[in-house]
Amino acid sequence: MTLEFPSRFQLRLGKESDRTVGKHFQAVVVMLAVTGVLFGAVGTRLAQLQLVEGPLNRQRADTNRIRLVPKRPARGALLDRNGKILASSRLSHAISIWPIALPKSEWPTVIARLSDILKVPPEDIQQRLEQAGYESIEAITIARGISPAQATAIAEFSQELPGVRLEAEAVRNYPNGDLAAHVLGYTGEITQEELDSPKYADYRLGDIIGQMGSEAAFESMLQGEWGGQQVEVDSSGRVISVLGDKPAVSGNDVQLTIDLEVQKLAEQALGDRQGAIVAIEPKSGEILAMVSRPAFDPNIFTTNITDAQWAQLQGQRYPFVNRALQGFPPASTFKIVTTAAGIESGAFAHETILPTYGAITIGGIAFHDWNNVGFGPLGFRGAMAMSSDTFFYQVGRRIGGETLIQWTRRFGFGSKTGIELGAEESPGLVPDDAWKRDVIGYQWFVGDTINMSIGQGYLQTSPLQVAVMFAVPANGGYMVTPHLLKDSRTPDDWREPMGLQPETVKILQDGLRQVISGGTAQALNLPNLPPIAGKTGTAEADPFENHTWFGAYAPADDPEILIVAFGENSGGGGGSVAAPMVKQMLEAYYKDWQK
Repeated sequence: MTLEFPSRFQLRLGKESDRTVGKHFQAVVVMLAVTGVLFGAVGTRLAQLQLVEGPLNRQRADTNRIRLVPKRPARGALLDRNGKILASSRLSHAISIWPIALPKSEWPTVIARLSDILKVPPEDIQQRLEQAGYESIEAITIARGISPAQATAIAEFSQELPGVRLEAEAVRNYPNGDLAAHVLGYTGEITQEELDSPKYADYRLGDIIGQMGSEAAFESMLQGEWGGQQVEVDSSGRVISVLGDKPAVSGNDVQLTIDLEVQKLAEQALGDRQGAIVAIEPKSGEILAMVSRPAFDPNIFTTNITDAQWAQLQGQRYPFVNRALQGFPPASTFKIVTTAAGIESGAFAHETILPTYGAITIGGIAFHDWNNVGFGPLGFRGAMAMSSDTFFYQVGRRIGGETLIQWTRRFGFGSKTGIELGAEESPGLVPDDAWKRDVIGYQWFVGDTINMSIGQGYLQTSPLQVAVMFAVPANGGYMVTPHLLKDSRTPDDWREPMGLQPETVKILQDGLRQVISGGTAQALNLPNLPPIAGKTGTAEADPFENHTWFGAYAPADDPEILIVAFGENSGGGGGSVAAPMVKQMLEAYYKDWQK
């Protein structure tokens, strides 16, 4: 029997094998476990991304790939009561930049070239670009109403101006220049402060909005609805294709109560005088005309206003203030209120007769009549016709300040009228004891009531408020809400009864008619005009020249038009300054009138 011994290799191998039994299987298991964990994690994440977060991620991908390019709507027109255009749009050219079209590093070169063509400071363009953001897909308007030469230059150098657009744009146009400027207002580019306001949440940088007048009051109607294009962009933000198009919806046309022809008459009558004229329909409160001087041409705001234009405007006395809506002492036109207060309070009978004097002394102070001699015994009608101050002093003293103040407020003074231009309207001032103590530092005296009884003292009323006051006798005792929007509502929707006794209304009507037929405004008692009722007023404005007033309506028995003319610091008297303005208007308005 032969014994065989294992070789050294076999012994070594056998020894190694004893120590590594099962090791190879352990490694495989570990590798498989690690791989399983990794694939499980990846699978779980994929499942989460696809199943749980899939809709959100798809939306994000679309957001990165699909953008909305908005389209501005055309602004609605402003029309007069007969459909004549007061404000519309015309085609012009504008320059805009598209921020996303270029990398941030390339914009300085383009801005420098654009600045040279448009003569706009480069920092202004840079500021607007940064305000919008370099990733913005919305075009940012840089200049409007550019000249033909500038438009040609932009087109010729288009290769040097990537991201710059020459666009046709509808801009506001006022075909009658400064006519009715304060009624129409003007448009302008939205400011950052306005953009930050919730009122303009849907607006964008560069948008044009109404900044004053009807343009601002009816902004929501005129604005229209934005449209836009849905476009696909590549990774650099450049448009690849247009995916959809939503047309912009033009704003609505707004028809105003203004009568263009009556407005022209009012503008001509006021001329270059500083002041205002208001014409309304006394039964409904519809405003037929409203003019204020000095004025401005709203067309200058449709493009970039020049320094010379701005300097010229600044050289005038507050051309943007609508004087038809600002407070001034109403003078003797206010005797309408004092008459109503005296009778309706019960302190005076309808047919009361009072003596009049050259002056009345109260509290040691002499209060003079305007003619310094008086007019003898007068009733309410005669006192209105001759505008006797001492008659109304006595009425005011007997009824007292509290009652006079109460009736002043019942006629709408001290409150805004309700006109759509309320943002620009002053409520005026009806002073009382509390106000005087707070502002002046003294209590209310009888002398304050005396002054107020003839529309002087601290009392402040606007020409429009005075027109509303005149409408009460003109329409038979109703308080109207003056308005500019022409709609389908009836006169009854715009007025409410004052609750005056019919006899009181009749006395007011008769007194105002006698002003024309034999009183302080006989210059309007003409055969070529229908019977007119009205009242003069001259307000002291020391140390400046007097303010002058005249209000009238015609025909006296069935009025269709009521006009109030006001001359600010015009000097003279209501009969010599303001009344001729109304006369001029009525003669033109009733040029074909026959008895």
